[in-house]
Amino acid sequence: MNTIIAIASAIGPGGVAVIRLSGPLSFEIAKQLGGFTPKPRYAHFSSFKDTTGLMLDQGLLIWFPAPHSYTGEDVLELHTHGGEVIPRVILQACVALGARLAEPGEFTRRAYAHGKLDLTQAEAVADLVSATSVAAARGALRSLNGVFSSSVRNIQDGLTRIRLLIEGGMDFPEEGLDTETVFFAQTQLNTVLEALHQLFQEAEKLHPLRAGCRVVLLGAPNVGKSSLLNALAREELAIVSPFAGTTRDPIRTQLELRGIHLELIDTAGIRSSEELVEKMGIERSWSEAHSADLVLELKAPDVDLLGTETDITPALSIDAPTLKVWTKADLVKPIDRTQDGVWVSAQSGEGLQALELAILEHLGWGAQVEPGFLPRERHISALRTSAHHMQLALSAEREEFFAEELRLAQKALDPILGELASDDLLGEIFSRFCIGK
Repeated sequence: MNTIIAIASAIGPGGVAVIRLSGPLSFEIAKQLGGFTPKPRYAHFSSFKDTTGLMLDQGLLIWFPAPHSYTGEDVLELHTHGGEVIPRVILQACVALGARLAEPGEFTRRAYAHGKLDLTQAEAVADLVSATSVAAARGALRSLNGVFSSSVRNIQDGLTRIRLLIEGGMDFPEEGLDTETVFFAQTQLNTVLEALHQLFQEAEKLHPLRAGCRVVLLGAPNVGKSSLLNALAREELAIVSPFAGTTRDPIRTQLELRGIHLELIDTAGIRSSEELVEKMGIERSWSEAHSADLVLELKAPDVDLLGTETDITPALSIDAPTLKVWTKADLVKPIDRTQDGVWVSAQSGEGLQALELAILEHLGWGAQVEPGFLPRERHISALRTSAHHMQLALSAEREEFFAEELRLAQKALDPILGELASDDLLGEIFSRFCIGK
């Protein structure tokens, strides 16, 4: 097994850089680089010297002997001064002592290979590093701690018990499976299937945390879309003008709403128009609405929507949920606000907090966002396939079909944890990691 090395911290100006090595030469490199024999798991303040005795830097040297390390191998961590020059000089010195540059995700792949992490936990390492919101980071951390893996294992254990019951009876064909045994197995399978359905529903709900949710502002010209965008983003991003048709191309901004990452998109005003550029902008508005996770249907008390129409809901015909928002609340007294929807004023800030809560609720979240884990699309697909085979098992008319569908249901879950995972799947997953992880 080669000894690998990588800079595990971000490249660029900084107070501290971390260089990580893993493999059988880690201990010898530690002795040669530091000039002494390190104690296990002890932070030594040390000078780092190359093979000629030239001092390269001073910092911390920590040696983790196998198997009590991140990868399960001998691991060496060097904490040096940051920047681009010093870390690379020390990296080159370690390469001269026998290490080779690590590939993307190779440290975590070795941790997976040595049983320190299952595949879902390994993926959570990358998700935690690349999290775009507090909620995504919390979900990734809980996946790393095994919350999702534990739920999948419980389902697999339930399937194993049922398979032992059914296949054990099939081993004695002269006796066969009595009706009571079959009924008990089906009852147990229904319980397992219900647990899987709950996990699947939670996974579908949590999946948008990975890339964030797309919220599109849609409405007629001058209803206050750009003003609301600026108010929610807390900065002047879009031009606000009394002239209709100011916004042509969609304007996007990223924001974090109570821990949830959102992409907020302002669009061109919806109205009948023969002007070519404006028509193109309106077409893009509808395109954004069709791919949104939530559409904010903006209306204003002083603007008729779509000319003579006052409601664009029939025209939406999209799958995304729609939240009606009345803007310019400062123009209407509270007692006169009889229309359904959330009333806001970008000028005074009235109703903005209520709108934020309503957005979260329409996206499937409450005021407190506490994700249990952070799933990936492949996890959801595997859960869906397993549920399909469980349903087929429940409707099977023969014992051998029942047993086969149970086997397929369990097999569908194996790739989630990395059991019997193909090299192609592992290569695809770990190739997306950063160097040093």
